[in-house]
Amino acid sequence: MMRRGGALCACVVALLSIGCSATTRHKVLTLFFDGVPEPRQEVAPALSPTAQPQIAPPRQVGYQEHGPYAARLCNACHEAGATNALVAPRDQLCFRCHEFPQDPRYVHGPVVSGGCLVCHDPHSSQYRALLVSESDRFCFRCHDPASVERIEGHADFAEDCTTCHDAHGSDNKYLLK
Repeated sequence: MMRRGGALCACVVALLSIGCSATTRHKVLTLFFDGVPEPRQEVAPALSPTAQPQIAPPRQVGYQEHGPYAARLCNACHEAGATNALVAPRDQLCFRCHEFPQDPRYVHGPVVSGGCLVCHDPHSSQYRALLVSESDRFCFRCHDPASVERIEGHADFAEDCTTCHDAHGSDNKYLLK
């Protein structure tokens, strides 16, 4: 069972995902979390009306693949057919198979909200743990380096953040291991 802090975090993240603008989400998140970067203007590529989904992309050398994807068990996550619909809500899908430590006192925001895809690729990746980018400065995709650097013990970024912090959850404040 999630503790109050985790439940509050889950509520905030759920409310933010309902349809707030990027600016509003940023304002709310900065109330709860330090180092939230300014929202970026990202434009999704447009698909042509005749574009066909690529059902099974070719395997790439040097990439690791998620188990069900590697076995071409698409129905483990997707409804049968060409709809690409998920078998469970996006925020619950990964928890159908993946378990995390029971009831940690502090839980990372994306984990609370079921936002696994913020950090992980569900199909394949050239990075460890199916991360979406290189891990040495990975956390700075969301956390502002200048804000983090001002925190005691963070002046030198020689180590990966996960050397000291658990990216999913911890019983220690600041997700310390």
